[in-house]
Amino acid sequence: MNIKKSMYLSIIISFLLLSAPALAADAPKVDTGDTAWVLASAALVMIMTPALGLFYGGMVRKKNALSTIMFSFAILALIGVQWVLYGYSLAFGPDFHGVIGSLSWLGLNGVGQAPSSYAPTIPALAYMIFQAMFAVITVALISGAFVERIKFSAFMVFSLLWATLVYDPIAHWVWGAGGWLLKMGALDFAGGTVVHISSGVSALAIAFVIGKRKGFGKQAMEPHNIPMVILGAALLWFGWFGFNGGSALGANGLAASAFVVTNTAAAAAALMWTLLSWYHKRPSVLGTATGGVVGLVAITPASGYVTPMAAIVIGVVGAIISYYAMLFRSKQNVDDSLDVWACHGLGGTWGAIATGIFATVAVNSASSGLIDGHAGQVVTQIIAVGVTWIYAFVMTVILAKVVDATIGLRVPDEEEAVGLDISQHAEKAYS
Repeated sequence: MNIKKSMYLSIIISFLLLSAPALAADAPKVDTGDTAWVLASAALVMIMTPALGLFYGGMVRKKNALSTIMFSFAILALIGVQWVLYGYSLAFGPDFHGVIGSLSWLGLNGVGQAPSSYAPTIPALAYMIFQAMFAVITVALISGAFVERIKFSAFMVFSLLWATLVYDPIAHWVWGAGGWLLKMGALDFAGGTVVHISSGVSALAIAFVIGKRKGFGKQAMEPHNIPMVILGAALLWFGWFGFNGGSALGANGLAASAFVVTNTAAAAAALMWTLLSWYHKRPSVLGTATGGVVGLVAITPASGYVTPMAAIVIGVVGAIISYYAMLFRSKQNVDDSLDVWACHGLGGTWGAIATGIFATVAVNSASSGLIDGHAGQVVTQIIAVGVTWIYAFVMTVILAKVVDATIGLRVPDEEEAVGLDISQHAEKAYS
C-alpha cells in the first residue's frame, strides 16, 4: 500500500513539475520592447499638446499669443490630474451597460505594473498613461474655436466638464471593454471619432454659443507669427508617429505600417493643400502646414487598417474637404477662430468613413472594409460618426450654456480689446 501511495505521489509531483512551465507561459508577461515603444509613444503624444499651443498661438494676434499657448499647457495639468483621479476609470474601467466605465478604478486603484486585457504585453500603467495623452490633446484641440475672447476661469471649468461628460463616455463606447460601438464593430485605430470628431464638432458648437470676436469680419485678424505655426505643425507631425504607431500597443509590424501610412497621408494632404492654395492664389506656407495636419487627422482612425496607397487617397481627399469647408465656414460668418471644425471635425469624419472603405485584412486581420467585400463596415462607421456628432454637439451646447449662465464665458469688451495676455495673465509675449 505504501509503495502504491509513493507511486501515485511521484506521478502527481511529476505532472505538476511538467505543467508548471506551461502554466507560467500562459500567464500575461510584460514585453520590454513593447513597453518601451508604448512609453516612448506616450511621450511623443505628450509633446503634441504644447506643439498644438505653438500651432494655435502663432495663428492669433500677438496680444493673445500667451493666452492661446496657455490653454494647451493648462490642459496638460488639468486633465493630467483628472485622468488619474477618475477619467481613466470612466473611459476604460469595468463596463456599465456599454455606456460608461465604473468608478472601481478610482485613483488608479487596481491599475498597476501587471498587464491588463487592453494590452497583454505592457503594464496597465503604460496603457493608462498612453491613453491619458489622448485625453489631454483632445480637450486642448477645442480651444482653437474660442481663442481671443474666453475667460480663463470659464475655459478651465468647461474643459473639466467636457472631458468628464463628453470625452470619457465616447472613449468608452469606442475603445472601452464592453463599449456599445466597439461591440457593434466600429473601427477607430487611434482616434478619428474619439479624438477628432468629438473635438471638431464641439468646437463648432461652442463657437455658436460664445459668439464672434469683436470686429470679426471687419478687422484684419491675421496670424502674428507664421514661423511659430510651422514649428508647431512640425512637432505635431513628429508626435503623431507615437499617436498612431503607438496605438499598435507593441513594437511590431502593425506599428511600422501605421507609422508609414501616417507620414504618407500627411505628405499627400500637405501637397494637395499647396496645390489648392496655388490654384486659388499663391502656394501658402500656412496652408501647407495646415494641410499636413489635416492629413494626419484623416489617417488617424484608419492608420492600423489601410495600405500606403489608400493613405494617399485619404490624405488628398481630406485636404480637399477641409480646404473648401474652411471657405464655406468663413462665408457663413461663424467664428470658429482656427477652423477646428473644418480640419478636425470634417477631417476626422472623412477618415472614419474611409476606414470602412479601405480597411483590409492584408494590413490587419481584425479589419475588413468595402474593398475587401465587406460593405457593411461603411454603414457601421457612418453610425459611429453620426452618434459622435450628435452627442458631442448637443452636450457641448448644454455645457457651454451652463458655464455661460453661471460664471460667464466671455471676457468684457475692454479686456478683449486689450488682449487676453494682459487681461487674463498680466503678461506679454513680446515687450
